Amino acid sequence: MSDKKNTNQPDHKLNRRQFVKLGTAGLGAALATMNMSGCAGTRGKTSAAPDHPFVTAPLEKVRVGFVGVGGMGSAHVKNYLRLDNVELKAVCDIVPEKVERIQKWTVEAGQPKPSGYSRGDYDFVRMCETEDLDLVFTATPWRWHVPVCLAAMKNGKHAATEVPAAVTIDQCWQLVETSEKLKKHCIMMENCCYDRPELLILNLVRKGLLGEIIHGECGYLHDLRPLKFSNEGEGLWRTAHSIKRNGNLYPTHGLGPVAQCMSINRGDQFDYLVSMSSVSRGLNLFAAEKFGADDERATRKYALGDVNISLIRTKKGKTITIWHDCDTPRPYSRNILVQGTKGLARRWPNEIHIEGRSELHHWDEMESYREEFDHPLWKKLNQSAKGASHGGMDFIEDYRLIQCLLEGMPMDMDVYDAAAWSVVSELSEKSVANRSKPMDFPDFTRGKWRTNKPLGIIGEGEV
Repeated sequence: MSDKKNTNQPDHKLNRRQFVKLGTAGLGAALATMNMSGCAGTRGKTSAAPDHPFVTAPLEKVRVGFVGVGGMGSAHVKNYLRLDNVELKAVCDIVPEKVERIQKWTVEAGQPKPSGYSRGDYDFVRMCETEDLDLVFTATPWRWHVPVCLAAMKNGKHAATEVPAAVTIDQCWQLVETSEKLKKHCIMMENCCYDRPELLILNLVRKGLLGEIIHGECGYLHDLRPLKFSNEGEGLWRTAHSIKRNGNLYPTHGLGPVAQCMSINRGDQFDYLVSMSSVSRGLNLFAAEKFGADDERATRKYALGDVNISLIRTKKGKTITIWHDCDTPRPYSRNILVQGTKGLARRWPNEIHIEGRSELHHWDEMESYREEFDHPLWKKLNQSAKGASHGGMDFIEDYRLIQCLLEGMPMDMDVYDAAAWSVVSELSEKSVANRSKPMDFPDFTRGKWRTNKPLGIIGEGEV
């Protein structure tokens, strides 16, 4: 899969020929692409979540198949070709030239030429059924994340997906239940959890310098107007979500790091959410200026409000504010803030205030904490991560996934995190559509959040 083909509808319907051809694994994948909104209160009650943390036997090497090698997929491929004990065995994309490019890179890196799959939208099913792989990694448009992950797990492979893992409540449950039933990892590759400032903040939190964490702020504030009207890349499919959906469509970049600091699913849990959106103006105005006031892109109705604000309260009474703003002129930010009883830290700008350490009513530059509190992962991998996409954090998240598989360690982010962080999308849409009515979060852990141990710092013994 790639973003070249214009699959411009978020929900997908199969014709009979496609349905018959898919087979068992493909059937589950196909069903996951449909627009299903399961009731949050009725899933998962018939079974208990497995013991936490979930681990699998260590691997001598990790055999990887990639689905979708556009921009982000190619960036991950470059990282994987640099990691020890990783073999790139297969690559799938609807654009044959992209498959050939990755095959060329792999051979140039000294590995055998990987098998190529480019026969159409569902050729990833054939790849999962045919290839001896340990891990299938998808970096496709959002609508394909769940189908690829299900096909991977149903054929005995671990699954890793770009963000968000899913866009509906039902899809989140499908990932959780399939992972549990088949005992396969299914993780969302939230790279922002590995950014250097966010990991420094996590280090401060785990060392107790901020006290008890009681509030967080985060978001995705990124002017995507030019991208949404582009004829390539994400512009081929992302705009369709803005036309049909109104809520917080991309919550995980900001929410992931804050959730880890608050030990969500590992001692606390999201309880309920309320959400509201502003009017929609940005895309119409941008299109009118770029294409003319009478152009279809300037006159069509966009459901997505320019600014969405969602509020979460956790079971233990902590609060989180999440922003989504992709259609107004603004500099990029994820607006990270973690507030504790002894101080707070924030990203954009990178500043810290700790009672008794900082001057009263003044911020300290985060850089002044670097020598003492830089995260162990960055201390070890800073040089290796240089030149990798997104400032190196993509390399570190790829390194951690492979390391956990090689050593049989629990994942830093598991399927319950993927579900809890991603489900904000549909919950926010439902709240917006119902005058900001509170929406309860599903308990994907089925009560295990109360006894699950918090994620550690990821110290020297683990890197």
